[in-house]
Amino acid sequence: MSETTTPQDVLVEAGSLAAQRKPFAFATVVRVERPTSAREGNHAVIRPDGSVVGWIGGACSKPAVIREALDALADGKPRLVAIEGSCASEGLVEVFVEPQLPQPLLAVVGEAPAALTLADLVARIGWRVTREVDPQADAVVVATMGSGDEAALEAALATPAGYVGLVASRRRGEATIAALRESGIEEEELRRVRFPAGLDLGPSTQEEIAVAILAELVAWRHAGVPAGGVGGERGSQQHAVDPVCGMSVAVAETTETATHAGVSYYFCCTGCRERFERDPTPYVEEVHAR
Repeated sequence: MSETTTPQDVLVEAGSLAAQRKPFAFATVVRVERPTSAREGNHAVIRPDGSVVGWIGGACSKPAVIREALDALADGKPRLVAIEGSCASEGLVEVFVEPQLPQPLLAVVGEAPAALTLADLVARIGWRVTREVDPQADAVVVATMGSGDEAALEAALATPAGYVGLVASRRRGEATIAALRESGIEEEELRRVRFPAGLDLGPSTQEEIAVAILAELVAWRHAGVPAGGVGGERGSQQHAVDPVCGMSVAVAETTETATHAGVSYYFCCTGCRERFERDPTPYVEEVHAR
């Protein structure tokens, strides 16, 4: 986006993505030392595909902020990004990047005490809860005490949920899986079902089973599978190193490219590209030496 994008445009985009439960990073310029095109208070939204709405500086600072924003979406941690003395600019830009990740949606199916307790506990830690299978659910737990397990699991396996758990003994779980297999569900899909759901705590009450499932869900969430599909989209943005200044460049974002000896090179700005084209040899040698 251009510098003419208004602050309202950025906020509207952030609100729209949040309402759609889509992940994004919110970037704020917190400090500048001129010369630089960024100004303190500039904002931008960075989507998981690396596209930007807003203004966070020009060709030198933008790729670095995009890279850090994608890393923030991957690990869920905010960070302060400092870009100093790069390209033609000798200024300093500091940008605070905050990942905005939607809380997971858990579908808890059934009226068993374990289901009721789990729904209450999950809501208390800030997750969103639905009491029926939802196509947008990140995780599904079926606890019907044998009354509707197969139908609920079949519906759950029709969604892209990353966690599908069944509250049942191992014997009943195996019988349920066998019935689903006979109904035509593929083995690859059946392997998605975790049973008995939850960490193995030994003989447990229904309420303790809910705690064990919650612990397993939290461990699953923090194992690098964030809600909203971030993990699946993170790798879609390719980066290259500018051979002149060494900055990381988002390949899809830059228009500054050059080809030498059949190899494509990507640059953060026109100045770096022109320096390379005047005499590529030292830069190519440096790249091969890395």
